[in-house]
Amino acid sequence: MREGVRATDRATTTGEGVRRRGGSGPGRSGPPPRKDPRRPRTTPTTAAPPTTPPTPPAPHNTTITSGTPASHGVAARPTTTPPTTPTPLTVTRAAAVSRSAAAAAACRQRDRLPRYWFANRLVLTLSGQRPVHTLLGHALPAAYDRLIELAPHAPLRPAAGRATAPVVRRCGEYQPRHGVIEAFARIASGDRLSALAFRLELGADARWRCAAIDLGPLAQMVPDGS
Repeated sequence: MREGVRATDRATTTGEGVRRRGGSGPGRSGPPPRKDPRRPRTTPTTAAPPTTPPTPPAPHNTTITSGTPASHGVAARPTTTPPTTPTPLTVTRAAAVSRSAAAAAACRQRDRLPRYWFANRLVLTLSGQRPVHTLLGHALPAAYDRLIELAPHAPLRPAAGRATAPVVRRCGEYQPRHGVIEAFARIASGDRLSALAFRLELGADARWRCAAIDLGPLAQMVPDGS
């Protein structure tokens, strides 16, 4: 009897163990096994290999000599500007401009000399282009009085029908002693030439002043004391 009870207990125990293990074979009963989310999947997953972006082709070394951009993969053709050969007319004009600039610079340098400075101012006054008082302080009393007599008659004014203003063509000097200059100038107005002589004296303040004026034949047409 005890052996029968033990056999029954074994059978019961075996059936429960089968049900616990969730067997699905023949002679086994019970619900299907549940999947435990905490357990890792038994089927391994193969990760896709990382994709490497394609390497762009190295750019071609192109030298662009002109303002047009080079196209893709095509080098721009270098362009060279042929040297320009100056024409005889261009050379002549450049030489004329250079000579004119040099002459103007020489005139400015020359006009800084005392004799040329006074010759130009006397011509402007005696031709009626400047009033007499512009030479006030630059002439001694005797020379200034003579200018007052000559200026109203404008002896160096161009003749009727001549529009060319008188200019100093050349002015020379002679220094009889230190501090004294005797100057003589040639005045040109068109095809007319006139003479102008004057005397300069150096004052104690190191300034030159006109001390005398002589117009030669032109002065004879202006009476004294007029």
